[in-house]
Amino acid sequence: MRVSVPTIPHVVTSASTKTISPGAAIERISAFLASGNVALLTGAGVSVDSGIRAYRGKDGRYMNPNYKPIFYHELIADNPRGHAFRQRYWYLVWIKQSVLPITPCSRLRSYLGYPHVRDTQPNTTHCALAALQHTGHISRLVTQNVDGLHRKAIAHLWDDTRIEERILELHGTLHRVHCQFGHVTSRDTFQDRLSTSNPRWKAFVDGLETTGKKPRTNPDGDVELEGVSYADFMVPECPECMLEGRHNSNQKPEVIFFGESIPKAIKERSFHDVEQSDRLFLVGTTLATFSAYRLIKHALKLKKPVLLLNMGATRADDLPGVEKIEISTSHVMRDTVRAVLGTRAYIDPVIINLLNNGIHRPPFDDGSDSETVEPQDT
Repeated sequence: MRVSVPTIPHVVTSASTKTISPGAAIERISAFLASGNVALLTGAGVSVDSGIRAYRGKDGRYMNPNYKPIFYHELIADNPRGHAFRQRYWYLVWIKQSVLPITPCSRLRSYLGYPHVRDTQPNTTHCALAALQHTGHISRLVTQNVDGLHRKAIAHLWDDTRIEERILELHGTLHRVHCQFGHVTSRDTFQDRLSTSNPRWKAFVDGLETTGKKPRTNPDGDVELEGVSYADFMVPECPECMLEGRHNSNQKPEVIFFGESIPKAIKERSFHDVEQSDRLFLVGTTLATFSAYRLIKHALKLKKPVLLLNMGATRADDLPGVEKIEISTSHVMRDTVRAVLGTRAYIDPVIINLLNNGIHRPPFDDGSDSETVEPQDT
């Protein structure tokens, strides 16, 4: 089985960049969104200001040059090698001697890293986009992200049914785990099971949370500790399987790994969401994965207007019919909402609350973790 890692062609990453002022960007994006019924596709760049590291730099290439993912067939193999991969995955500590870090396309987290992603909050861009969802200008949202931050941003306004109807998690979610026989549990519950099975590492995590110190989280979603063995890390068995008379520790998060197919229903719905919308707006994505790239190709085939907002090279930079704006979302999205909504943005308490919410905590360039910074009034 040969599964390639998504990349951006060198001819694209070498393309020149056109600069644009925030004012001009706001004017263009607001004009694009003003008529409503816009489908939105988001990627990892949207979550950077929440403190979740991006996978690629501005040149479109992975920032970890030694990147090599765990593939789906490796993780689920029902043999000793597969068990070792699952140990490695659920422990997911980056050891420099190890050769198999996890897949960054899913932005997965380890036992040590999960508390960070669990507690991560929506940033100003998530909240601005939620305002446009609330008003109906963004009618459907498809996200490649598995962090659940789009859901968090609008959960106080929409019930679960409406969220399921309007937000599609193309690559799944970190917040649920299922076993090979289909039993599903929440990631928080699974985290508790991991803690019970590994009291030594539970004490270590508690110590990190008490002191506020965190190991550096890599772009792949794992954490970095030198010279630590995960061979004794216990992956608990599925309790539902035990009730059915079988032993089974083969469990994975509900995210799509390299080599794993997106469920047919999810794929079809992503196409449907594009078809039912008048325009396609893309934010914070390089479109390196084909599951995202084929959506922009589908929109262009249907002759729908396409606008891409992203910092750095993308796979779509050379596609005719794609208009690209290269500027940080945090610099433009809240003022874009104000431009789209006009006076409503200043009198509607729901919109006012959304535009005054959201953190701004991009990771430091030196790799250390930054403090949470509340959004500044603009």
